[in-house]
Amino acid sequence: MTIAGRSVPGTAFFDVENPATGEIYGQAPECTPAELDKAMNAAEAAFGSWRENDKSRRAGLLGAADAIEGSLEELASLITHEQGKPLAESRSELADAMSDLRYYAHLELPREIIRDDERALVEVVRKPVGPVAAITPWNFPLGTAVVKLAPALAAGCTVVLKPSPLTPLACLRFGELVRELFPAGVLNIVSGGNDLGAAMSEHPVPRQISFTGSVATGKKISLAAAPDLKRVTLELGGNDPAILLDDVDPEETAESIFANAFVNCGQVCVAIKRVYVPERLYGEVVDALVVRAKAASIGDGSLEGVDLGPLTSTTQLDRVAGLVEDAVAQGAKLATGGRRIDGPGHFYEPTILTGLDDGVRIVDEEQFGPALPVMSYRDIDEVIERANRTHFGLGASVWTRDAARGNSVARRMDAGTAWVNTHQSAVPGQPFGGVKWSGIGLEGGPWGLIAFTDVQALYTANR
Repeated sequence: MTIAGRSVPGTAFFDVENPATGEIYGQAPECTPAELDKAMNAAEAAFGSWRENDKSRRAGLLGAADAIEGSLEELASLITHEQGKPLAESRSELADAMSDLRYYAHLELPREIIRDDERALVEVVRKPVGPVAAITPWNFPLGTAVVKLAPALAAGCTVVLKPSPLTPLACLRFGELVRELFPAGVLNIVSGGNDLGAAMSEHPVPRQISFTGSVATGKKISLAAAPDLKRVTLELGGNDPAILLDDVDPEETAESIFANAFVNCGQVCVAIKRVYVPERLYGEVVDALVVRAKAASIGDGSLEGVDLGPLTSTTQLDRVAGLVEDAVAQGAKLATGGRRIDGPGHFYEPTILTGLDDGVRIVDEEQFGPALPVMSYRDIDEVIERANRTHFGLGASVWTRDAARGNSVARRMDAGTAWVNTHQSAVPGQPFGGVKWSGIGLEGGPWGLIAFTDVQALYTANR
């Protein structure tokens, strides 16, 4: 671990599994309460000088991006072996991390003047909120960590980061690579299980908790933060609908739908989770999706040519299998897939489900895996209502040859991001967040930087 600028090997350890083989790939330290106190106290002690040193903040972030670039293959291999995704996707995750670090290194905090006359100069300035506890998930181990720590550090906050116990190794290695780039205590990286996350949420030092993960855990973090009135930023689950309009090309659209539903074996919060197709195009779209599911290469992500790796844990494998079994029991048909793959590792066939409707668990819940329900509809108003009839509101997409028509439908979606003729796409500076149960607050762009600040009204009377 990295605590107060030093390497802390720990005294107890937990195993990290390779989900492609089911074998132990490595071990990570189990952070003790005393070690967590040291990390939090170091973050608190470093905050006063770090908040004032804009030049060091920018240099540290740029140096961290360079450190990732210089160890790209090592870090990509770590991610693939602990998380399961193909190496190409791990490299893409790291490319995004480098981009985020460099983006925030150059982004200025806004400063507004709302009055400047003979009476007073009144400014609105942004000040760093304080030490931050960042708790990250297993599907994008280092990418999601950087989404949090880059804007937090740029804003002048110090950070204690805890990656998922399923995928701690890339983050711990990142801490080693950047340890000398930041003053002691500015960036602390600890590892451990769920109890450690709870202890971080309840700890008196951090003034903000930034969490990405499940709705259930997000609610617990909110409760833990409430007695100390800590600020929380929560990026939670999604159940993203894709609505195809009646003018789409089935083959072309199915290509994009499949890619955006099954990337990272479906383990993406903002992946397509359910598809709505006009009745007259339903069979063609299903057939096109089945062709792509059957053609996908499934295997160890460290091997070249693999399209889909394993699910990251047995828990997630069991969940996906259980949701598919439940859907079939309620009358759904397996157009393809629907089985665990024999042998080592947590592999599941890419699955397309038909003949089902809203009210089935795999439609209403977030499956987070390689199983996609495809449903038909007749009326656009009806399908928008169906798509919005959920606690979730992270992303949604509309597919059509008529961009203006697609835009008008997309505006009616209850989602933090609505796409037309694409899904998961983003440009630098774009905000990301959800509505309803999909989260509180925003990440990305200037909004991600502002999220780690407090507003101060600075009133100077002119005499």
